[in-house]
Amino acid sequence: MLGERLPERLQPLASRFGVRPYYGDIHNHCDISYGHGSLEQALRRARRQLDFVSVTGHAYWPDMPVDDPRVAHIVDFHVKGFARLEKLWGTHFDTLAAADEPGVFTVFPGYEIHSFAHGDYTIVYRDIARQEVIKADTPAELHARLRAAYGDGVFAFPHHIGYRLGARGVNWDTVVEDLSPVMEIISMHGCSETSVMDRPFLHSMGPSDGQSTARHGLNRGIRFGFLGNTDHHSGYPGSYGHGRSAVYAPENSRTALWDAVHRRRTNALTGDASHLFFAIGDAMQGGSVAAGGHDMLELEAVAGGAIDYIDLIRNGDVVGRVTPDLQQSPIDTADGSMETLLVLELGWGARGKFHDWQGSLELSGGDILSVEPRLRGSEVVSPLEGGGDAKDENDIRLSGNRIDFTIRSIANPNNTTAAMQAIAARIRITPDARVRLVLDGQSFEASAERLLEGALSGNLGPIDSPAFRLHPLPRPHQWQWRGGLAIEPLRKGDWIYARMRQANGQWNWASPIFCE
Repeated sequence: MLGERLPERLQPLASRFGVRPYYGDIHNHCDISYGHGSLEQALRRARRQLDFVSVTGHAYWPDMPVDDPRVAHIVDFHVKGFARLEKLWGTHFDTLAAADEPGVFTVFPGYEIHSFAHGDYTIVYRDIARQEVIKADTPAELHARLRAAYGDGVFAFPHHIGYRLGARGVNWDTVVEDLSPVMEIISMHGCSETSVMDRPFLHSMGPSDGQSTARHGLNRGIRFGFLGNTDHHSGYPGSYGHGRSAVYAPENSRTALWDAVHRRRTNALTGDASHLFFAIGDAMQGGSVAAGGHDMLELEAVAGGAIDYIDLIRNGDVVGRVTPDLQQSPIDTADGSMETLLVLELGWGARGKFHDWQGSLELSGGDILSVEPRLRGSEVVSPLEGGGDAKDENDIRLSGNRIDFTIRSIANPNNTTAAMQAIAARIRITPDARVRLVLDGQSFEASAERLLEGALSGNLGPIDSPAFRLHPLPRPHQWQWRGGLAIEPLRKGDWIYARMRQANGQWNWASPIFCE
């Protein structure tokens, strides 16, 4: 994030609780185990887009199918990856410590354990001081060994929980709530919220199963908060659209983030650094309320684009829906000017090609308040698929009302997979505002009036050449919402959470509030 962070005036409810969102990715991979891209490169990329990160090493798989010749190739790269992590684990703490900057960018160590029987777990340590990889065959054993060694300085969370039981999906019977206050419900694997979503499981490991979804676990009475992470395997934490987490804490410090995660004050997101916050009485998301109390829920949302809808989900059912275009209630409206979001996308072009963009975006008749990079890494997962990103010189700079950038985009690999790069800016404009875009020496201009009507696109050359798109400017009521929503008072065992879908397909899920 460049420039002014989301100000308190756009998050009055969260500010009342003394917290704000910090964005991170605590499950992703690079070449310290099996994966691509150096740890140093992964940390540099993370810092461009995130407030905190953990880069994950593949460490252990107790029930790996070593005797099945049909998957010998999979076993082989896992064995080699585990050995590589064991070799590099001790020295990698120095690299993590060098990247950590208190109050600005927080780095946590981490690794993962695979399991057919219990599902995969990511283990995260609070402190950067050297700690060992603790291996265990069950969550109960892992819990006991981690607590004995490191007390409350470690937690573990199930990830890609949606795979079926026995195929590395979550095993609800062996979940230990004290070990796992949160669970990953979105990543490049797909969305595990419920059985049918617009982000299905497409990996070769197979589809999701209804009894492995978050709603199923909540209905079983298991209490956990939501995380989103990329699970990116090419050294690109925070790769846009794969998944990320928001943690609601008073500051970006190791102890504050750690405490917030353990209080389940977390959101799972897909890509845009959006804000979705709700409360019942004096309990915010992740908290608990007594039965039979409040009949009103307070909610505020600041999206990364136009909001499609906001849902309330109670005990697995949709019990409320807000459509901001029909129920207009923006958080902040400034007289004489308008606050909006300007998004520039870069990419397209002939398949198999890439383009190195040199350019600038300048705003007249307004102010650029903040800039959010929305950058993607390559889509390599298995080492058998080839190499990852070899070059990364992407750079985005903000100076006054001008953004300068150097960005590499890769052409979309097919007609359904987006690979574009983007820059999003929160801006304040007057009616006569104009945007001037310079791309590889070519100039393009658009008035605010034109962009309020719809998107503007163009190519650098003929058909199949690299192209750009300026998204339409949303009006305040389209990307902000605040208000109270009537609910039936919660009963013992109830849970309720909020989710937001944007018109551009990006999501945000706020962790549940539970009823004692």
